[in-house]
Order: sequence, then structure tokens, then C-alpha cells
Amino acid sequence: MVVGRGVGIGQASCRPSDRRSILFRPNRAPAAAAGTADPLVRVLRAACVPMDRSSAPLPPFGSQNLAFAEELYAAYLADPDSVEPAWREYFAGLRVDDPFAAHPQLGPNGSSGGLFTRMAAPDTSGHGAAATNGDPRGSTDLGPTHLASDVAVLQDRVDQIIRAFRVRGHLLADLDPLGLPRAPQPELETSYYGLTDADLERTFSSDTIQGTGSMQLGAMLERLRNTYCRSIGVQFMHIDDLNVKNWLTQRMETTENRIQLSRDEQMRILTCLTDAVIFEDFLQKKFLGAKRFSLEGGESLIPLLDMAIEESAARGVREVVLGMAHRGRINVLANVMGKPAADIFAEFEDKHAEDMRGRGDVKYHLGFSSDRTTRSGHDVHMTLCFNPSHLEFVNPVALGRQRAKQDRYGDGSRKGGMCILIHGDAAFAGQGVIQESLNLSQLPGYTTGGTIHVVVNNQVGFTTSPEEGRSCTYPTDIAKFLQIPIFHVNGEDPEAVMQVVKLATEFRETWQRDVVIDMWCYRRYGHNEGDEPSFTQPLMYKAVRARKSVREGYLDRLLGMSEITREEADEIAEHRRTVLENQLATARAEEPTNPSDELRGVWQGYTGGFDVDTDRIVETATHEELREVIEAAATLPEGFVPHKKIERLLEQRREMARGERGLDWATAEVAAFGRLLRRGHPVRLSGQDSGRGTFSQRHVQLHDQESGDRIVPVATLAQGNGRFDVYNSPLSEIAVLGFEYGYSMDTPDGLVLWEAQFGDFVNVAQVIIDQFIVSAEAKWNRLSGLVLLLPHGFEGQGPEHSSARLERFLMLAAEDNIQVCNPTTPAQYHNLLMRQVVRPWRKPLVVMTPKSLLRLPAATSTLDELGSGVFQRIIPDTNVSDEPDSNPNAVRRVLMCSGKIYYDLVARREEMGANDVAILRLEQIYPLDPTDLTEALAPYAPNTPVWWVQEEPENMGAWPFLLTRHERLGRALGNRPIHCIARKRAAVPATGSHAAHALEQAELLERAFATS
Repeated sequence: MVVGRGVGIGQASCRPSDRRSILFRPNRAPAAAAGTADPLVRVLRAACVPMDRSSAPLPPFGSQNLAFAEELYAAYLADPDSVEPAWREYFAGLRVDDPFAAHPQLGPNGSSGGLFTRMAAPDTSGHGAAATNGDPRGSTDLGPTHLASDVAVLQDRVDQIIRAFRVRGHLLADLDPLGLPRAPQPELETSYYGLTDADLERTFSSDTIQGTGSMQLGAMLERLRNTYCRSIGVQFMHIDDLNVKNWLTQRMETTENRIQLSRDEQMRILTCLTDAVIFEDFLQKKFLGAKRFSLEGGESLIPLLDMAIEESAARGVREVVLGMAHRGRINVLANVMGKPAADIFAEFEDKHAEDMRGRGDVKYHLGFSSDRTTRSGHDVHMTLCFNPSHLEFVNPVALGRQRAKQDRYGDGSRKGGMCILIHGDAAFAGQGVIQESLNLSQLPGYTTGGTIHVVVNNQVGFTTSPEEGRSCTYPTDIAKFLQIPIFHVNGEDPEAVMQVVKLATEFRETWQRDVVIDMWCYRRYGHNEGDEPSFTQPLMYKAVRARKSVREGYLDRLLGMSEITREEADEIAEHRRTVLENQLATARAEEPTNPSDELRGVWQGYTGGFDVDTDRIVETATHEELREVIEAAATLPEGFVPHKKIERLLEQRREMARGERGLDWATAEVAAFGRLLRRGHPVRLSGQDSGRGTFSQRHVQLHDQESGDRIVPVATLAQGNGRFDVYNSPLSEIAVLGFEYGYSMDTPDGLVLWEAQFGDFVNVAQVIIDQFIVSAEAKWNRLSGLVLLLPHGFEGQGPEHSSARLERFLMLAAEDNIQVCNPTTPAQYHNLLMRQVVRPWRKPLVVMTPKSLLRLPAATSTLDELGSGVFQRIIPDTNVSDEPDSNPNAVRRVLMCSGKIYYDLVARREEMGANDVAILRLEQIYPLDPTDLTEALAPYAPNTPVWWVQEEPENMGAWPFLLTRHERLGRALGNRPIHCIARKRAAVPATGSHAAHALEQAELLERAFATS
């Protein structure tokens, strides 16, 4: 008997396309009875049409249809001649050899705690209620007949258990190599649904199981267990897109989640495992006690990555960027990336001590790039990103690098490049950068076409067990907020790992989404080789000590299947040991050489180092060029309807282009963008609300007020390789700044800018600044021209909207590693951006950008100032000599400052008529060239006191930095005394009271011009 699909109970378990009733669809329609007046018969006749599986689904029936049918069936049982012939024939066909006589009813069972209670079958004997006689399925008094409603309920229970395996089967999967027990799952037991052993032989509709139409329940459950409860567990039913779910279901259930491997493929897996195991064993013996964060216990990562690269290359991927923390990195460098073992051994030997003073990084943080030709003959360029100990913070950096590569090659489909990110379980669950990075996956400005995430699930943090480290079942549960599958796999079943990798790469290519592989394993030596893990995990490490390596386990399996001989396996291992011995001999025999600082690939021709003379490179522009650029950026396409205020703003920009009014900050900025685009340089700007600008100043992205369409007029200026991208970022600093830093690493010829909504928000991304932006050149010889735009200036807006923490960047400044500037005019800002791209010297640039100066009439520039192309690192005071009674030699004090306070000082000087006070502007605070300062002070008498004036408290801003450079600064000052005028030392940057701010600012200005 094939039990038809029912309606009413558990319809949610059906696919929408299957939500139809075939309960009362006999193979042929009942004969028409002309003139029949019985409404019940008319309803049933209308409902009972021939079933055609190829036809479009019918509307679902309501529960009232079932009641009508039961009434009709009861009439048939009392008197078969009372119903129409077609229905009489249909009901007669419901007789079976293995009947059930009671029909179950969904509902709670208070006595037994089960899901269902059962109600007795209708009494047709005239002797009262049917007796159950202890039969758990109810009365058998109905003899060889049963109600059609029983068919529906039983089928529905089968549908529910099918869905349960898809939703919860992963909870029974054999994932843990250590064999630690998992909690039982009642929902995956037939008894939970009132199904018995006898039902296992019964045939049911299996429309929802891919590739089948009907199956015996026992065979159905076996398929589901094989698919979802062996070495692979899958979470995918949280995905809303039915097409995606069906795609996954079809590929998993038709294969029962097993891959069919040839002998050559099995040998490749064994070889990869052998390489991983022998390499770790070799390091352990040759460099005893050296910290290496070995992969032992998780060696299946090597064949996993090997197949991921091979499969992806076969699907058109030509660029692979990998990011990972330290565990297993050295093994991946040797056995996946192809880094010569001799180079790795030389790093263990540590022969370059003299050359590495204050530079370099530990070997398990280093990256590498290489080219690989796959078995299918495809060439792939692979990049393993350098990564500090801040575990997961490399993720957005790797994503940004991949996006930059895709943009450079015009890979708009995002199929030619792919990221593989390797995580630890504790970090994946514990670090917020994971959520921020995952959130980028489908955003237009940040998507890379899908990332493969591999969680090396050690089942423990440093010493922290999962129940102490996360509030969820799996470390990967955070990824469920994306519409992606999460595959859990036993790392000691390499062929299951291969199945998951194959599915993951195919899913990524098909759906352009991320996919997560949670590979369960363990750490054989604890956190590192010198750690004693049994201090805190005694039971786990008792089990670990009893485990043979995954290589030995897989070899035993192959030997048992006669797929390989022991001699072949030993030969593979011996060959690997011989290669490593030869590489070690090479490393120890060769004289140490200096690490190469040569820049290759897209970075050829650019420089890092400590050369600040390139600051003086200029890129001049004529009035005509500036006018063309600004007017083009202010021109709208025909039919575009701007906001009225935007219309006025664009008209003002056109007036600026004609020289009829001073250029403001935003116009100078868009002029720099346009000039770079015309020269073929790409420009990318992202940040929170950057299209419009936090202070409603930029408006490079415009919105049609009627259609909502968006345009970016300045983008029309792009020529050659130039392109202009502006993105309003998600409310993230860590991931977005990391992404833009990564983007800049593969875009040396472009202007890449990240803008904080308010400068203090950069605090949240401090790890990216400390571990990557300011230190990458010294640690890894990696350059970046990233620009950080950080609004800064005390406007009475409180402690969190005043300071971009200038002092923190200056504290990190050394060896000309970054540039820190606080420009005071639009022309200075314009030329600063131009300088960042046109010169070959590449350094990250931190810009303290203004707020009130964006619209201050005094803070405007001329076309000549923009066109000069000169960024003045220090702007001298030319105004004091304009007064007839003024003489620079008669100046009684010199005020040095930076940023917005300059305009407050000038206004106060004019108000007081204090023409004996000179005001110098330090526009580039770092690198600070003493020669510039000497030249700026040369007009003044040697004994003229110098005062540094800043809005920030004395323990913040630039003053602490200037104090640390006191000796060097003193020589530049010609031994003039220097003092500081600032707010008093404080724990917060600014007051929260606007009135108090005004009082403090007035006191500051009064002190600046005091006569004593």
C-alpha cells in the first residue's frame, strides 16, 4: 500500500509545492450523477479529480473536507449502496491485509508525556466502544478496513520525521573523533511519532525525499540516517530560500552524503595526511621545545585545503586568498602553499638576528604567496595573509584583498577569486569581528562571491571548555544569521571531509554565498607544544593519548578495503622524510642571507622605507582642468530630479569652479577624486554614511527624489583603469577598516579611503590599527597607502564627538611608518590626497578632518592654491608682517598649533589687535621634519618663546608626542623654550556641557595671548 500524502496535520513539513491533498483523489474521477442535490457529494466530487504528478498543484483542502469524507465513509460502512458507485469502488479499494483500526489524533498526552493521544475507532458493531485489548495501535474491530483520515495522519507523521532528520539529524551525527557521547534526540525516534516496528515495512509517499516517489519507512529512515547522522551533520533548514534548500537536499540525499573516490584520489588523501603527519613529527624531533602550534589532531585540514583549491580551480577560480590564525599555519605553508621547507627550517634556526633588530615576526604569523598548477591543469595564485596573534582579525583583511583582486581584473561575477578563512572554534564563537565579517558577505560594496569558512574545531579554547566559552550548541551558530549551510564533519573521516569540501565549493559557485565547514578534531599537545593540557582537560586528554593519528586510521581503512598495501604507504612516508632531511641540510649549510625587501607583482616600482623626500612631489593643475573636473562632478543626467537643497549645493560648486566663490572642503575633495580618476587611478571611499557625508557636506552620491535612483556624477570622469566606488558601510569599524586595509594592499595605484562617522569611532578598530596598519611594513614588509579620514575638533559635542585620539596615532609613530596630518584648508586637503597617490612612496595616511570648518567662510581656498599641487607640512604666518607697525623680529611669542583651533586663534588675535603674536600651523605632525620647523621659525628672534596650543587636554593631542621628541625638537627650535597651552589633564577628551566647553575655550584663547 502506498499511503497518500495528507493534509491538516504537520503541513509545515511539506514543501510549498507539495502542499496539496491527494487523500481523496482516486485514479479516476467518480461518475457524474446528474441532478444530484446532496451538497456533500457535490463537494467531494469537485475535490476528487484524477491525480497527475506532472500537473500544477491544486489549492490545499480545508479540514472540513476530511470530516465530509469520513461521514460519507461511515455511510458506506453502514450501507454500501447508499453512496455513488464510484465512491463505493474507491472505499472498497481501501481494504488492506495489515490494517490499523484506530486513527491517531494529534495532541498532548498528559499521562505518558508523548506527542500523540489516540482515540478509539468508531463503533460499528453495535456493542459499544471498541476495545484495545492492549494493542498500542488501538482497536482492530474494524477488520480489514480503515479510515482515510488514518492514512493522512500516519503519512503526516512520516513527513514530520523526515523533516526532523533534516533539522536535527546533526545532533546525532558521529562528529567527535574522541567519541565523547552526545545527548539522545527523541524527535529522531519512530516511537516519538507513534510509529511502530510494523510500520517500518509499510510503504509511504516519499515525494519530499529527493529521487524517490515512495519507499518503505525502514529504507527511508536508513537513507536519512546515512545522510545526516554519520560523519557529517548539516544545518541548512534555517535557510529561507526554498530553491537553496532543495538544491542542498538533492545533492545530499541522493548520495547519502558520501563521495565516490577513485584509488588515485584516495592515494592523494593519504599522501596529504602523510605529509602533514611526517612534517609535524620532523619538527618535533629536530627542533625540540620550539613553539610551532602544530596541526596534530587536525591533519585533515591539509587534504581539505588541497581539495578546496583543486575543486575551485576546476570551477574557474584563479586567485585564492587564505586567512588563518597560528595553529597549523606552518604546516599549511609547507604542504599547501608550497613554501620551501628549507626556508621554514632556517626560520627555526633563527640565523638573522642582527638583521632583524626591531623588525620581523614569529614564523607562525608569516604569510606567503605562490603559484600552483592543479591536477586539472589550471594555474592558481595563492596568497596566505600575514596574521598577528589577534586570531580572527585577519578575516576582513583577507576579504578586502580578494575584493581588490576581483576589481582589478574586472571580475564582476566574483567567480574568479575566492577566500578561504580558517578559524578556531573558541575564536569563531567568541570574537565579535566574526559577526562583523560575516555581515559583509552579501553587501554590494564588500561581497567577494562567497567565502569558504573552515573551523578547526579543537573542542577547547586555550584551557576553556565549550560550556565556559559559548552559550550555543556549536561554535558556528553565529553563522546561522546568514542564509548559508553549516557542515559539521568528523575530522577523522577524511572521505567525509572530502564530501563536505566538494559540496561547499559547488554551493559557493552556484549561489555566490559563504559556506561553513566545522571540522571536529582535537589538539594533541594542547595550546602549544610546551603546554600541559591535562591540567584542565584530564578526561579529554586521556582520550587523546589513546588515539592514533588520522593518517593511521585512514590507512587502516584503506588496507582493510585492499585499496593500498602497507609497502606503498611506507614508501610515501619514507620519501617525505628524505625530502625534509635534505631541506634541513640545505638550511643548515647555507650562509644566512638578508630577508628580501624586494617588492614584486603589482607593487613593483613602489617604495616603503624611510624616505620622506617624496613628500615634495607635486601634481599641478590648471584652472581649466579644475573647472572641468568640478563641473563634471556637479552635472546631473537629463531627467534626474535632485533634492532642492542639493540643486543649490551643485550650483555653488559650479560657482567655485568658475572662481566666483571660495572652494569649500567637499568641493576640494571631489576635485581630487576627479583628477585622479582622469589619470586612471581607482578611488574607493567607504564608511558610515560616506555617500552623503556625516555632516551633509559631501553628496557625491545623489538620489532622485521621484524614482529613488542613485547616481555618482564624479564617476563619469574615470578613464583607463580608473573607477570610483563609494559605499555606505554597515555599522562596523573593525571589519570595514580591516577590509579597506586589505583592499589597499592590492591597490597600490589607487586612493583607498575609510571614513569614521566621528573620529572617536576609530577606537573600536584599534586592533586593525595596531597589528596591521602601523606595523605591517616592519613586521612583514607589506605596504599600504590606506587613508583614514577621522573627524576631529572640539565643538562642544561632548567627550565622544570631539577627539579622533590623535595622541594614539602619534604614540604608534616611529621609523616613518605612518603619516599623521591635520590640514586647515581645503587646498591642503586636496593636495594631500593627490600626493598620496602620485608619488611612489606608500604609507598609511591618518587625516584629522574637520567638522565646523566644512562650512566656515574663512576656511576656503582658491583655484590657484588647489592647482599649486603643494602640500605645506608647516604653514608660516605671513599675516603679522602685513601690519605697518609689525616686524617679525618684534614678535613677542610664537603660537604653534594644528587644525581647527588656528581659526579661533586668528579671530582672537584680530579681536585683540595682537599683531605681535605669530601663529604657525603644523599640518603634518608626523613625520616631523626639523628642517621645516627651523625654516618656519627663522624670521623670529632666537629668544622668542614658542607656545604649543591645542584644544585637547594636556595629556592628549599632539603635546605628549612633541615632548617625547623634545631633544630633536629643541634643536629645530634653535633652543627656544617651548611650553604648552591646553585644557588641564583629564580622563576624558572633552566636557559634556556646551556651556562649559565655551568657558574652557575662552580660557584657552585668553592664555594664548596673555602678556605674561
